[in-house]
Amino acid sequence: MNAQELSWLALWGAVALYAIAMVASSIHLARVADAKVAAKTRAKAAVAAGGVADERPAPASALRAGSEPEVRVRSRAAGIAKSTTLVGAILNGIGVVARGIEAGHAPWSTMYEYTITGTFVAVVVFLIVQSRRDVSYLAPGVTGFATIALGIGMTVLYEASTGLRPALQSFWLVVHVSIAIIATGVLIVGAVATVLQLMRDYRDSGTAWLQRFRWIEAVPEPAKLEALAFRLHAVGFVLWTFTVMAGAVWAEHSWGRYWGWDPKEVWSFVIWVIYAAYLHARTTQGWAGRRSAVLALIGFVALIMNFTVVNIFFQGMHTYA
Repeated sequence: MNAQELSWLALWGAVALYAIAMVASSIHLARVADAKVAAKTRAKAAVAAGGVADERPAPASALRAGSEPEVRVRSRAAGIAKSTTLVGAILNGIGVVARGIEAGHAPWSTMYEYTITGTFVAVVVFLIVQSRRDVSYLAPGVTGFATIALGIGMTVLYEASTGLRPALQSFWLVVHVSIAIIATGVLIVGAVATVLQLMRDYRDSGTAWLQRFRWIEAVPEPAKLEALAFRLHAVGFVLWTFTVMAGAVWAEHSWGRYWGWDPKEVWSFVIWVIYAAYLHARTTQGWAGRRSAVLALIGFVALIMNFTVVNIFFQGMHTYA
């Protein structure tokens, strides 16, 4: 088995395991939601009866207005989700390394390579955060995104390795693109948290069509999701700042100018401006809640457009990327 075959098999294995993890984590999320609804019902009954209706008195945190009872649910689905996500990430990493060996250079010079590496980074970021706190409610979104992105990469974006173009034969390929990939992975996880924040917020405010999605009860309150998303976006913004700076230095080294209004350069700067506006509005202008969340998602949409629309439909110095 050569490096190309190993990469191919490992990446398809990762796709399958991410899909299993998405289903298993969704099942676990549904069970957590059922347990939370039951706990809320017991807490309300205890409050209504002065603590007599339930022999097990509800904790004080559950009786405060607007608070949620602490619920811990152990299920086989949760174990399956964790193990398949971890093994899927390992296979994803093996596929990326094997692709690098096959190509003879850092595996992030094409859309295909960027996709398989960015997917790996996003899942690793999720696993790192999960090791520090329970964010299992992010698992369906992260693994679902990874399944779709990696699947599209394998079926639509795949390119056989043909070696590096002259413009990419530089140390800055490792620096500039690797930072961009890490930033993208962090921002993906942040976007998942932001989507959940908005869904929970609108559901709590009575939006009719969201009432059907009972699983939303399993995610934390909007304020907690917003705090998590803000931290992730802040880290992603810092990394994206270095991405733009490193790209400017590489452009001067390769093309003799720091800035040339290339479509890729413009969109990268637009992404930076949107996330800068988000962080500024969130920290100094009091744009908490829905407004800042929408702005963060606009930045993520711009990030995806930069990778897809700009790469495919716009001609420029970065067309090879």
